Amino acid sequence: MPAQSIASPTLWLVSIVVLLALLVVDFVVTRRPHEVSVKEATGWSVFYLALPFVFGLWLWTAFGGGQALEFVTGFVVEKSLSVDNLFVFMLLLAAFAVPSAVQQRVLLYGIVGALVLRGVFIAAGAAMLSAGTWAFLVFGLVLLASAVKILHAAVTGAEAVGDTSQMRSVRLLRKLMPVTDDYRGTKMFVREHGRRALTPLAVVVVAIFATDVVFAIDSVPAVYGITEDPYLVFTTNAFALLGLRALYFVLHSALAKLVHLNHGLAIILAFIGVKLVLHWAHGIWPAVPEIPTLVSLGVIVVVLGVVTLTSLRSRRTADARSD
Repeated sequence: MPAQSIASPTLWLVSIVVLLALLVVDFVVTRRPHEVSVKEATGWSVFYLALPFVFGLWLWTAFGGGQALEFVTGFVVEKSLSVDNLFVFMLLLAAFAVPSAVQQRVLLYGIVGALVLRGVFIAAGAAMLSAGTWAFLVFGLVLLASAVKILHAAVTGAEAVGDTSQMRSVRLLRKLMPVTDDYRGTKMFVREHGRRALTPLAVVVVAIFATDVVFAIDSVPAVYGITEDPYLVFTTNAFALLGLRALYFVLHSALAKLVHLNHGLAIILAFIGVKLVLHWAHGIWPAVPEIPTLVSLGVIVVVLGVVTLTSLRSRRTADARSD
């Protein structure tokens, strides 16, 4: 059975209200289409990266070090996966030739969609865990399968995004309504020749929503491998997704240099998958060892550090050969 949540209904309500308030602020910031400067993006990124650690300190004082450690570990996992999410967003924005002035609005729609989808998956995951410990085995197998898929794509060099016109969601959308040839600012619907039509902005938003589903399938079981508390699962996802809009513009050039990121994410997902399977087996055979949260945090940090260093070294070697 899952551990009892630390959150009262009041805490849930306050957390959701704060999340909605932060999203409203982001919508206000992106109301006027403009190119995002590095200074603006860095300022917002620092703010959103500081928030989860302040929240972690509050958890430590209010509920103890165990919950705070689970939150921080889960946040590191979710933030790592969100960076991979950003890489796919970058490919989609390039594939759809989204004007730089409206890119942040597209990213914000993608983040809102990801939050909604993960909320659904978190609730479904909590229901599965309440039904029995077999859910840990299912989550573990899902993560192991995802790890194999990501590692295969990383080794073979398969593109994360292929021909966007062949995406099922995009093809269905184009069949349902006509699409204008050009962007119309932040508008997703316009009236043209007496008919209601979509703009390319609406098409790219739908494409991003479709990728959000894929990432939700990976991310929610991954954080349930760190903590069984639905509230901590929710907050790790929320804090990891908040600020992605600004972080995208800070990491835009760096993302292409992290050539080994997917290798690292595959290792992390496989590790958490094994952790979940061991946890399930421990419930049946107590002699089966479990992996402590502190060890999980150490493994995750080391893997991310190693793949970052190897990515930068590989990039430097490639640049030196091209000179």
